Amino acid sequence: MPQITGNFEVKLTPQPAAEGIEPANLGRLTLDKRFSGDLSAHSLGEMLSAGTEVKGSAGYVAIERVTGTLCGKSGSFVLMHTGVMHRGQPQLQVQVVPDSGTDALQGLTGTMGIQITNGQHLYTFEFTLPQ
Repeated sequence: MPQITGNFEVKLTPQPAAEGIEPANLGRLTLDKRFSGDLSAHSLGEMLSAGTEVKGSAGYVAIERVTGTLCGKSGSFVLMHTGVMHRGQPQLQVQVVPDSGTDALQGLTGTMGIQITNGQHLYTFEFTLPQ
């Protein structure tokens, strides 16, 4: 399975809660990302998060549509995030939504890892594309 790495920049913008669910006390944000490297792309998405009374425990879900080029092939695909922090111990899963690839990225499958080191956002993307 091919694996690529690169950087990304992300802008998170807080959004108001959907009408009627304010008491749930959830965070809602829009995502605006720019990927560089073998994934040269722009993505837009939304994120929901929830914290707890215990320091270092929280969860989030997000979905974003990525549009650009992957190893020179153009198209778009959707990434789905599921993240949990249990008393400071993170678990994160980011995967391509099945059958979300378009144009030259039709049939794309894969998973993405995200690291934040010294304020720099890095990704590792393992994927397959049909021939």
